[in-house]
Amino acid sequence: MKLIFIRHGEPDYEKDSLTEKGWREAEILADRTALWNVTDFYCSPLGRARDTASCTLKRIGRTAQTLEWLREFNAPIWDQMMERRKVPWDFYPEFLADHRELFDLHNWMTNDVMAEGHVGEEYHRVCTEFDKLLAHYGYVRDGYRYRTDKTTRQEAVVVCFCHLGITCALLSHLINTTPSQLWQGFFLAPTSVTVIGTEERTANEAYFRCQVMGDTSHLLLAGEPISYYGSFYEPFQG
Repeated sequence: MKLIFIRHGEPDYEKDSLTEKGWREAEILADRTALWNVTDFYCSPLGRARDTASCTLKRIGRTAQTLEWLREFNAPIWDQMMERRKVPWDFYPEFLADHRELFDLHNWMTNDVMAEGHVGEEYHRVCTEFDKLLAHYGYVRDGYRYRTDKTTRQEAVVVCFCHLGITCALLSHLINTTPSQLWQGFFLAPTSVTVIGTEERTANEAYFRCQVMGDTSHLLLAGEPISYYGSFYEPFQG
């Protein structure tokens, strides 16, 4: 099985749609995705993800199922340094240095800021829904791995149009690490492609392994600059 997560194009957050550049990115992305043999498409309910998906779906005459839990990860926390509510990532280095539990698989949810924002509860909810989707394709969660068998397993290619935060949350669940490590340590540019595949070296057992993360080669080949949205530093344009 292959799971492909695609972040939406450069966003216009006020309109919950795409900027003019974002629409260009989505059309360039469609040149790439139209070549794939996709089993099923899924999409976040938010406009910026749906608009990005629309370019691909229109090109190939397909539809996508909207999944509520694929929306951007929705558990705002109170950031004392910024004095406002925000997403539960993009912390300053000094906060991370003082709260090492954020990088502890068994204790990150106990952090006071995360607990106040009910981040752990939302993480558990979306991961539970994600596992239900994987079970549909024959992959059933069992501790730190997935159980499968040849009668239920599907050699599926599943594409999800969604967001940076939810992609990192779900990927952390698949590879058994904390979401904070991915939220804080990885940048997924607009229309970037992240590919996860199953490794099934033991009968009836599978482990998901990331093959590509945040790839934007389609933009580079088309001469379209990579957008900085979601980063605090200019992305490499090479």
